[in-house]
Amino acid sequence: MDEKDIRHLLHQGIFSELDLHFARLMARLSNEKAPELFFAAALVSRATGEGHICMDLSVLGGKTLSIDGPANGAFVCPELKTWHKLLGSQSIVGSPGDYRPLILDDRSRLYLYRYWEYEKRLADDLTRRAAGEIDKIYMPLLKDGLSRLFAAAKKGETDWQKVAASVSLTIRFCVISGGPGTGKSTLIAKILALNLEQAGDLKIRIALAAPTGKAAARLQEAIQNGRETLPVEDHVKEAMAIGASTIHRLLGTVAGSPYFRHNAENPLPVDLVVIDEASMVDLALLSKLVQAVPADARLILLGDRDQLASVEAGAVLGDICNTGHANGFSGEFCRKFEEITGDRMDTISESGSEQEIRDCVVQLEKSYRFGKESGIGALSRAVNRGHGDIAMSLFKNGGHDDIKWKALPPPDALERALRETVIGCYKPYLKAEDPLELFHLFERFRILCALRKGPFGVSALNSLVEQALKKEKLIDPDRPWYRGRPVLITRNDYNLELFNGDIGIILPDPASNHELRAFFMSSNRALRKFLPARLPEHETVYAMTVHKSQGSEFDRVLLLLPDRDTPVLTRELIYTGITRARQGVEVWGRDAVFLKGVGRRTLRASGLRDVLWG
Repeated sequence: MDEKDIRHLLHQGIFSELDLHFARLMARLSNEKAPELFFAAALVSRATGEGHICMDLSVLGGKTLSIDGPANGAFVCPELKTWHKLLGSQSIVGSPGDYRPLILDDRSRLYLYRYWEYEKRLADDLTRRAAGEIDKIYMPLLKDGLSRLFAAAKKGETDWQKVAASVSLTIRFCVISGGPGTGKSTLIAKILALNLEQAGDLKIRIALAAPTGKAAARLQEAIQNGRETLPVEDHVKEAMAIGASTIHRLLGTVAGSPYFRHNAENPLPVDLVVIDEASMVDLALLSKLVQAVPADARLILLGDRDQLASVEAGAVLGDICNTGHANGFSGEFCRKFEEITGDRMDTISESGSEQEIRDCVVQLEKSYRFGKESGIGALSRAVNRGHGDIAMSLFKNGGHDDIKWKALPPPDALERALRETVIGCYKPYLKAEDPLELFHLFERFRILCALRKGPFGVSALNSLVEQALKKEKLIDPDRPWYRGRPVLITRNDYNLELFNGDIGIILPDPASNHELRAFFMSSNRALRKFLPARLPEHETVYAMTVHKSQGSEFDRVLLLLPDRDTPVLTRELIYTGITRARQGVEVWGRDAVFLKGVGRRTLRASGLRDVLWG
């Protein structure tokens, strides 16, 4: 393959400069001019850039390449058997366990070595934890605690919150998945209380963390609010006054490197680790986190397996939960649960897996926020199941006041169409004087977009909102800093303790002669202020991407879909956008684009699911 062919691949948009640079490097290291190797190296680079853990040769073997996937084109991938055999003979390609730049397993999955190692270490660790039952449990106290904190189950029903609590106390690894309003935050407060009761007079070291500062603050606030009403001793409530941090801060970032202070050689000094919003955590970060958690400590992951996967590589929570399958519990676990609680459980396993992890994953189904009459609840379920026609009929039948569909206006009419909504929803916070009230009012509404760029992307929408508010004389956006400007931090700054996802508002500071400062609310609802010029990377945030909205909730949401189909628009993105709303969601889009998005699932190649579930 000569340079002309390589440039042609680049110009077609099939590969990036990075992909081709990596492929050239692999070709040089191999000392062979094999186009099959060059293609494979470029493809695995492209795959990791698109969020995959590996590149599955069986998907592309014999197929032609195009920007959008297999299609008519000039470049044809080798047939699978030929490709697999040729790669296996290359010096730079190893089998699992070898130390080579590329790893090819027996299922024709090709990895960059570091991603294979991340996956291998994570799978091995979770498998060990799943098999590690906890012996030092005072059963009479656990029975009492479960009956005290959870109501008796109705005949024929299973209280999955109680099941999750039982798992978290008896097994070293527990995953609790559930949509918004299924009570995950309330449940974790009860789990912490049960653990503290079991510890008795011994001090139990607990770490709470989440991928973003916003999510960490919400986790901490939920636990502090939940502990007040728990029927437990005062000393247990006092011990639950625990701060939460970002995962990066918990592990201790080493400046200028991808490593952390806490790792397998220097584990965290903890007995229990709780990670919220686990769907946002990528493979590399979760692998490093799990390595840093002591082998005898409990690890609990909370999240929604149906939400968007992380921006970086992997759909790790979905793989761990075996999303798409009804995973039943073992007969042994059901027997123990009935012995502890008196409640009967049925075991149904669509996956047929006999792996220990099946007793570690609990899916919460009951929504305490969205009842039977909730349009948001019905809409989110339809989208989650891929029933676009049902979702569209829910919008257009007009039977629910909390969901609304509107045809997407053309770009030149978008500001006019937005004006009434924008002014009605943002005027109250811009008119407020008390900073705490101002933050509360701002968090009631948000515009969410699928894209960053283009006429219906975040950048354009923030400009349109500023124009509408300026015409109403609510803001003065002609200056870079103005009263009321909301900003979203996009890069962690550990010196300032400002983290990716934190939201601040620019306000006059009475203590500094009313000069403008950037105010941020901490997890204990105290205000922190900074000179605007000191802020790390940030952006205006009247509108934000659905990805950035994860870990947040708003009373009302306006979800703007693009005017044409795009691979980014998936079922998971639409579901995540809809479920950010507590009281009402309005979706602007085009019918065909919406239906195409609901019908498209996020599929990320990895071997983690196969290892964990068999």
